Amino acid sequence: MDSTERVIEALRSLRDHGVRIAIDDFGTGFSSLSYLKHLPINKIKIDRSFVREVDSDHRDAAIIKGVVFMASMLGLDVVVEGVETASQYAHLGRLHCETFQGFYFARPMPIEAVVAFLEEHQGRVE
Repeated sequence: MDSTERVIEALRSLRDHGVRIAIDDFGTGFSSLSYLKHLPINKIKIDRSFVREVDSDHRDAAIIKGVVFMASMLGLDVVVEGVETASQYAHLGRLHCETFQGFYFARPMPIEAVVAFLEEHQGRVE
């Protein structure tokens, strides 16, 4: 992100055309809190590294809870990546997480299988 201003303008242009923008793997690598103030984003995806031990490590839980609260205050949606167990899912729900991604829900599959999966599970909340 050497040319931050050019990136911001490009993202604004995309957003103006209806493209929704997410920061992936939030909390690791180059994701910075300062970007949240300037980038025209809609969503952050909390990295799976914070989810692995969320039900046994209070520090991971605290980080996730803080990110969810901060995102809410900034008007951003949050996706929690890497949910693999019912215990993680339940714990994340108690931390006010609402959108999840991970093997607990389904493994990667071809589009035909996705359509069948969605038809079979439509309206079901587990």
